[in-house]
Amino acid sequence: QVQLVESGGGLVQPGGSLRLSCAASGFTFSNYYMSWYRQAPGKERELVAGITSGGSTNYADSVKGRFTISRDAAKNTVYLQMNSMKPEDTAVYYCSRAIMWGRRVAPWGQGTQVTVSS
Repeated sequence: QVQLVESGGGLVQPGGSLRLSCAASGFTFSNYYMSWYRQAPGKERELVAGITSGGSTNYADSVKGRFTISRDAAKNTVYLQMNSMKPEDTAVYYCSRAIMWGRRVAPWGQGTQVTVSS
């Protein structure tokens, strides 16, 4: 059974940092591109970062230079380091396995709430 369990969300002030984690199980982690998505209230879910099994990364323009995606094959975990955070980063964050950027494979995890507010 494929499972993706996100954690690390919370409340942070503008300009602050958070590190999200996604623990993966039930599939061969090294075979998949891994991605982070987010969904803000009233908006569609958007792709923000992705990483190949070899460590090559891609980012949405809205987070480029502020967010860093990484993965640990030994722990079957993907991370999202978020720095210089803005109120518009407020959303539920989800990780997903994928074939490549923008081509995700089910399922979704439960997500983790990130709120950027003073």
